[in-house]
Amino acid sequence: MHDFDEIESVSLARRVGFAWLATLLVGIVATLLLGQGIDINLSADVQAVAVAMLEAETRLRALAYVGLLIFALDLLVSVGLFLLLKSTGPLLAAWSLAARIMAGLLSALGAVFLMNSAEIASRPAYTVLANNADRLLLNGLQATSNYTSFHLSIVLSSAAMAGFFWLFLKSDRIPKLIAAWGLFASIFVASTIVLRDFIPALGHMTVTLAFMLSNLIALFSTSIYLAAKGLRAGSR
Repeated sequence: MHDFDEIESVSLARRVGFAWLATLLVGIVATLLLGQGIDINLSADVQAVAVAMLEAETRLRALAYVGLLIFALDLLVSVGLFLLLKSTGPLLAAWSLAARIMAGLLSALGAVFLMNSAEIASRPAYTVLANNADRLLLNGLQATSNYTSFHLSIVLSSAAMAGFFWLFLKSDRIPKLIAAWGLFASIFVASTIVLRDFIPALGHMTVTLAFMLSNLIALFSTSIYLAAKGLRAGSR
């Protein structure tokens, strides 16, 4: 029975790994192909983003639907991580799952704001109800709301991932180096994003690139290991 459970855990871990990789790759490809100029999270110039949104209805809609796909994949990954790690720390695993779901819902709000911008750009009614300056203001509000929802979701999601990585480190089901790096990167991202709201110097591009790179290394290394190896034998 124990051997059967172990095989099931390895199989589940591999499926989680593939879903996780798909989530990361879809997000990166969508950002590169669709997000240029209209993704507020790539640019601090709200005015430029609002102007670009008025001419990017199709890309806005595409990004909104991609956001829903990423939410669905991320939910699958989060539930999978909970199932893999609940025996190691049920309370922390449950909290991490709940926090990831909340973060996903916040991120999914970004899809709503993108769709709002697509409607503002495409519906003739908005050219009657508002002049061009008003439409720019409306789009600026959508862009700002998108940034805020993404900002908060990253903080909460990173905190949740710190919980999952701690359980991986404790259970020894993935290499300790990967688990430890994931724990460090998750704490680095969550704490830096919060602190830079109060310490402007931490908003420097060098710091941003540092926590983004460290987080990408953690996410890709973990998902690739899970997809290729599943879980290794260890204490649970």
